[in-house]
Formats: sequence, C-alpha cells, structure tokens
Amino acid sequence: MSIKEIKKGIYWVGAVDWNIRNFHGPSFHTHKGTSYNSYLIMDEKITLVDIVDNHFSDRLIENIKKIVDPSKIDYVVINHVEPDHSGSFPEIMEYIPNAKVFCSAKGKDAMMHHYFGEYEYEIVKTGDVISLGEKSIKFIEAPLLHWPDSMFSYIEEEKLLLPNDAFGQHIASTKLFDDEHDLPELMAEAKKYYANILMPMGQNVVRKIKEIMDMGLEIDMIAPSHGIIWRTNPEKIVEEYLKWGNFQSEKKAVIVYETMWNSTEKMAKALLDGLVSEGVEVKLYKASISDANDIMTDILDASALLIGSSTINNTMIPDMAYVLEELVGLRPKKKVGLAFGSYGWGKGAVRNIEEKMTKIQVELIREGIEVKYVPTDEDLKMCYDAGVELGKELV
Repeated sequence: MSIKEIKKGIYWVGAVDWNIRNFHGPSFHTHKGTSYNSYLIMDEKITLVDIVDNHFSDRLIENIKKIVDPSKIDYVVINHVEPDHSGSFPEIMEYIPNAKVFCSAKGKDAMMHHYFGEYEYEIVKTGDVISLGEKSIKFIEAPLLHWPDSMFSYIEEEKLLLPNDAFGQHIASTKLFDDEHDLPELMAEAKKYYANILMPMGQNVVRKIKEIMDMGLEIDMIAPSHGIIWRTNPEKIVEEYLKWGNFQSEKKAVIVYETMWNSTEKMAKALLDGLVSEGVEVKLYKASISDANDIMTDILDASALLIGSSTINNTMIPDMAYVLEELVGLRPKKKVGLAFGSYGWGKGAVRNIEEKMTKIQVELIREGIEVKYVPTDEDLKMCYDAGVELGKELV
C-alpha cells in the first residue's frame, strides 16, 4: 500500500502483511493478515512514530524516501518495543545514528536488551511534551497495555492519538480508515484482538481510558499500530473498550466441549436446549475443530461458561486442556457456569475442569454433571434442566 497523509503533515508509512496467519507464535490466528502502522511527522523536527517488523524494513524505508531523505529524521518514538513494532530499528538507525529515541524507562531497558547498540535514548513519562515545531507530542505511559514498556503519543494540534497496540485489529487492507470498511466487521475484528491480547489487562484498560478523559484530551482520530485508523468512529472503539474492560456481559452462554464417542456432545446439546428455552443466546464449540481465538472472543462478553469433556487417562481430552490453559492466561471475569462430561471405568475430567474453572473465578452454580458411558433420556433431561436452571440466573 502506498503512503497516505492522515493529518496535515502526518503520513502513514507502514507496511501491510497479507500472508501472516499466526501471531505471537501460534497463539493468535490472523486469518485476515495484519498491518504494521508507522507514522512520519513532517515538521521542524522530523519524527518517526513507531516502526515495523524487520521483514518489512525495506518497505518502511522506501515509503519514507517518497516523502523525505531518511537521514533527515531527527526523532524516533518507540511506543512499544515488541519486535513487530521495533524490529526495523537497526535498519532505520543506520540512516540516523544520532537521532534521539524517545521511549518509557522500561522501553529503554527493553530496547537495550533487544538491540544492544549505543543510541541516544531520552526517557519520557506521562505529561512530558516535546516540541516538533508547529506540532508537539505529549506522552502518556500505558504500562501493561500490553507490555510494561507501552505508552501512547498524543499530538494535541491535530487531536490525534497514537496508542500503538491499543484499539487495533489484525486486518490487511488497502483501505486505511474505518469509514472505508463495514463497521460491524471492524468491531468483530477489534473484539477478537482485544479478547485474545488485552483481556487480562481489563482493569488497566479502564483506568487508562479514564485517565485520558480526566486529562481533557480532545481526540478526533485514533491511529493504532495494527489495522485501520479510526477517523469517523473513534468514540465507538473507546466505548467498546470500556465495556470489554469492565467485562460487561450479555445474556449469552458459551459451551465448549470435547467428546470421544459423542456422549459428552449429547450432553452439550441438551444443555444448549435448556439455555435456549430461557431466551439465552448460546455459542457451541467443539474444541478440536474450533479456533481457540473465536472461542475466547465469544467468552469475553458471555455471562455463562459451560465446559465439558470425556475422561481419558483420568483427566480431560487434551484439546480441552489447551482451551482451559488459554483461559487461565486470559483471566475472564464475572462468569457463572458448570462443568460436565462422560466417563467409562473411571472419572477425572469433570473434577479437573472444575479446578481450572475455579482458578479463573467462574462461579459454579452446581456440582458438575457426570454420566457413565452413554447418557440415558433421564440423563439428558438432567442436562436440559441444568441449562434451564442456569438460564434463569442470567439477565
């Protein structure tokens, strides 16, 4: 994608990664690719805010050259050190070895561990402002959104927030702005991004947004480092982040199960029928054939979570164990639920599922439901009734 001027004298000079399908190792599936957004500010002090993955160093430099000789860059702002946003640092610094590099204190520490060279770092903290000439940048530390080093950059004269990994999505596109896309699709991708990366930081998210509101910053554009730029609906994505950060839930249940000979699957579907009878929206996932990122996305705003597995080797089927380990890391809150499953000559799955659910603070409304071998009509009625019981708890 070619360079674009997003505000007067401020240019998108990043790169689009059409082919990436796994992010953060294998943990995030980027079916729609992603982008690495970098911004060049043309002023008395030419400034580059955020850079790109090292596989796209040439693209970044080529884009900058369409506007200015890279050697004329005075300042580099590193809002976040993760390599998808700083990987091109050594290559860009070959052009500007004496440029000032602005980052948080933890950012400097991380940069020195990643890139080792002697550069002129200047540590900034919340409220610090640097003048570029006609424009200025105010810095806002945002620790654990999503790394300890993270910070936001705000250009007051343009009412522009550059928040790096906050408010982004993994989307590859030739269309850079929100109003060029279908808004529900964008919000779905933003929700998936939040659920699988920022969910554990919910309290930090809410606190930081309130802090920015208290600072009285006027924002009419939010330009994150992945995906599209919010120029028409910046308030919409902030609104959603507040909901997600507070774990506001809907009358919705997520059932995730794994089954060996379909007994646990029959139980899952009976539970679903009971929930639906109470007007609950239900999402049903078989762990082994489902994308874990989709599961986490639906769990984010669900009020109930039901987890089931057949027993194997005195515990749950491994596909279910993976899902639960993801949940332990992402730490969803304000959920009620129950565990269920079938067994043969020995139990174990339900007990282990309950231990994990307790660890992530799901409020179990009743003892887990266990069925030996194949569920009878009476067993399935018990599951249906449990779904009804749970459904009545949800509002």
